Amino acid sequence: MLAATSTLSSTASQLTPLSSLSPNPFSVKLSFTFRENKNRIAVPTSLKSQRCQLSALPALRVSASSQSAPTSVEASKVSALPSEMKAWVYGEYGGVDVLKFDTKVAVPELLEDQVLVKVVAAALNPVDFKRRQGKFQNTDSPLPTVPGYDVAGVVVKIGSKVKDFKEGDEVYGDINEKALEGPKQSGSLAEYTAVEERLLALKPKNLDFVQAAALPLAIETAYEGLERTGFSTGKSLLVLNGAGGVGSLVIQLAKHVFGASRVAATSSTGKLELLKSLGADLAIDYTKENFEELPEKFDVVYDAIGQCDKAVKVVKEGGSVVALTGAVTPPGFRFVVTSNGAVLKKLNPYLESGKVKAVIDPKGPFPFSKLVEAFSYLETNRATGKVVIHPIQ
Repeated sequence: MLAATSTLSSTASQLTPLSSLSPNPFSVKLSFTFRENKNRIAVPTSLKSQRCQLSALPALRVSASSQSAPTSVEASKVSALPSEMKAWVYGEYGGVDVLKFDTKVAVPELLEDQVLVKVVAAALNPVDFKRRQGKFQNTDSPLPTVPGYDVAGVVVKIGSKVKDFKEGDEVYGDINEKALEGPKQSGSLAEYTAVEERLLALKPKNLDFVQAAALPLAIETAYEGLERTGFSTGKSLLVLNGAGGVGSLVIQLAKHVFGASRVAATSSTGKLELLKSLGADLAIDYTKENFEELPEKFDVVYDAIGQCDKAVKVVKEGGSVVALTGAVTPPGFRFVVTSNGAVLKKLNPYLESGKVKAVIDPKGPFPFSKLVEAFSYLETNRATGKVVIHPIQ
């Protein structure tokens, strides 16, 4: 993203441990004819192608960190940069079947404010499959597309105006400043990706690449949502879908960064102990209780599941409801996160201290060759925390 509770420890044996508005201006040549520590706490489980040669290929973990991760050897693996790379591509909108694997995608060229990152790990988000399904194609970049927002990897080349990073730096971030407005045509689900330096931060030293890849878009969304509500010390919060990628981080940030007096969160039965381990004072089993009938009211409700109509029933007068998806009922509001490396830099001390941790689904990380399976799993809406792809090779 906390010392685990004894209950959490008792269940650990069941689990796998783990410690801009403008479109991207560079040309993405995707081999088409077109003109880019590991101390880990286990937690409960609960184109058609434009290129005829393309062929489709083919656990719940809370990352804790009180010790530094081993020095990475990824930088030492970087040799002369190739002109082509392996990447997943789709040339039309649709289901997972439109995803195709290509071994001859052009490595993106750098703009002067960008760095080229050798991708070590990437993570999936709901925005990835909604984009692939064409749900915001009016503001999307042109097809074909290499998907992917979250990245963790090694800088292998820098643009002429880059000041904060050098070759060999281990970095992480969300590569798209605006999630829905002209996201990059060449994303992070590839061997290399080009990213503006302002969107990246140095990877926390105690996190490995899998942990780091699980964080950027989700932690920035969690932070920005809380900040927009004016959340502050002493306020109370209810998180809907507290075991999800964003929700699990909202709990932790509210407690350890914003100073919440009380945090409640919802999940299914098997994930209640996870909520408590993350800092929730009240864990609500939505399969047995209707949170909207609680006598308790909250200063802020963070709706990460799409139940704003119910969320507004448990917010205090003058309070706020953050709605990430679904219909919005006043006083609820929706926002779309803006990627910002400065936010990651601000939160790095909390990650390095272990107060905030990444939550990673136990079925992962998925190897690069299993991206279709990873997307299919994410789209069941049953994943806990983040679905990570590693290694990228």
